[in-house]
Amino acid sequence: MRVVLQRVSSASVTVDGAVVGTIEHGFLLLVGFTAGDGEEQIEWMAEKVVGLRVFPDDEGRMNRDIREVDGAALVVSQFTLYADARKGRRPSFVEAAPPEEAEPLYERFTQALRARGIFAQTGVFGALMDVTLVNDGPVTLLLER
Repeated sequence: MRVVLQRVSSASVTVDGAVVGTIEHGFLLLVGFTAGDGEEQIEWMAEKVVGLRVFPDDEGRMNRDIREVDGAALVVSQFTLYADARKGRRPSFVEAAPPEEAEPLYERFTQALRARGIFAQTGVFGALMDVTLVNDGPVTLLLER
């Protein structure tokens, strides 16, 4: 499981001209799955995301987690996180979990965040999406389990 986490001032997802998910401050999470991912990876990642202290405290140091700042999460499925572009000009996606495996994992990850008290919005799994964000900091982390 891979997650690109971006601390944002705002983020939204649009599908076919309609906004399907939007948040103010918090995290934009681009999420990809590979074969063998399951509950262990989801639980670990949800704990990691919720516990990361990347929001500023009163002294400006990254010392607060998403719950302490009443932040939200926008979770977007991103199978291309498992692209292999080492050879040739066209990336290979053989490491990405097939949609029938990835979609329930994506839904379960979003539920795991909500179970930890995070307001979480989503994109539309498998859709062509326009993702808009204001990266705050900028702070961008790559997480993998």
